[in-house]
Amino acid sequence: MRPMTDAALPLDAAHDVIDRALRAGADAAEAVLARRSALSVSVRLGELEEVEREESRDLGLRVFIGKKQAVVSASDLSEPTRARLVERAVAMARLAPEDPYAGLAPQDRLAGRQRPDLDLYDPTDLDAAALEARARDAEAAARAVPGVTNSDGGQASLTTGEWALVTSHGFEGRHRGSAFSTAAGVIAEKDGIMEIGGEGRSTRHLSDLAGPEAIGAEAGRRAVSQLGAHKLTSRSAPIILENRIATQLIGPLIGAIAGPAVARGVSFLKDQMGRRILSETISIIDDPLRPRGLGSTPFDDEGVAVTRRALVADGVLQSWLLNTASAAQLGLETTGHASRGLAGPAGVSGHNLTIEPGEHDLAGLMADAGSGLLVTSMFGPSLNPNTGDWSAGVSGQWFENGQIVHAVNEVTIAGNLLALYQRLVPGSDLELRSASNSPSLLIDAVAIAGA
Repeated sequence: MRPMTDAALPLDAAHDVIDRALRAGADAAEAVLARRSALSVSVRLGELEEVEREESRDLGLRVFIGKKQAVVSASDLSEPTRARLVERAVAMARLAPEDPYAGLAPQDRLAGRQRPDLDLYDPTDLDAAALEARARDAEAAARAVPGVTNSDGGQASLTTGEWALVTSHGFEGRHRGSAFSTAAGVIAEKDGIMEIGGEGRSTRHLSDLAGPEAIGAEAGRRAVSQLGAHKLTSRSAPIILENRIATQLIGPLIGAIAGPAVARGVSFLKDQMGRRILSETISIIDDPLRPRGLGSTPFDDEGVAVTRRALVADGVLQSWLLNTASAAQLGLETTGHASRGLAGPAGVSGHNLTIEPGEHDLAGLMADAGSGLLVTSMFGPSLNPNTGDWSAGVSGQWFENGQIVHAVNEVTIAGNLLALYQRLVPGSDLELRSASNSPSLLIDAVAIAGA
């Protein structure tokens, strides 16, 4: 029961639709092929709950007639479907409005034929029985934590995929990857009050994934740690965003430096290039070439060469995230951050985004702050993209004299991100656990709305 065959994607289908599109009157075209295979198993209370298997193979075609473009896609790669796909795309492009920024990526920016091996694919096979065992072990370890009384379940999955791009101006490239995941969620209860906690991990290679027992134990610990939680009275106090959720504060920044947002003027950072937007202790690195990285890629989704770059260096904004269209609109060059699916033109996204660590671990940040709120969970964030005014519901732990005192829930933190960013202090506890990673982040004073 293998989740993915070893055969490569048939690039002849991509070449075929491009050739057909050019013969039908398109001036340029690009084709994307994608294949995905996933097998996941979930259990609850020690019993098998669900087995899901997914297999998909899709083709997307974008055609250009002058400055007009159209995008179509299909999940059938047969010859009749390809013919209809081309006919529809060309007809749609003829009727589309002109877009002065539409076009393929500049040829001189395309990735060369020599591309790095980023070690993104692990051929290790896990069948449904093996995944079930991992899910059971994770849930069992979580339920074994004293104070845990119920379970949301354990899950384990294996996903593999391949992505290929072919263009009419000579680019051809493909890459494939794998992801092994394990997660558990449980419920702890005390005096009739229940709290939920969970933990999940995903890695490119199975050997890099924490054992299910460790993942489950952390899920149980997190649930129990919130027992006895209560609200705070409204106040201003230091907060520390735990490393596992700290990137949620930086997410709005990444959206605000995305080229399409800047070009439309819908960004609270649109006038901040070259200025200090964060504390001088903060640098943010985008590294698409990290081996085994969950956000790694040898080229972007327009075929453009990618490189490691500082988006923010010592607090100073260094770069937008640009695809070909947004770069043209801003009079700049693409930065290799095009990101697209099959049914639309490219948007933008980061690759492996990392906030560089500071000097003090979490305990050191708490000691520096004295008293404050350690935020371990965030939900329902709200952002005004034009002004940077931001708020989010949070829960976590109140600490005094650097020591945890009690759990906290149902409070809101708020402020203007431009002001909050200026006061960030990074911890040393950086852990590479996803495509966006951060150490814990301390802010000296934040408005907390509570009871």
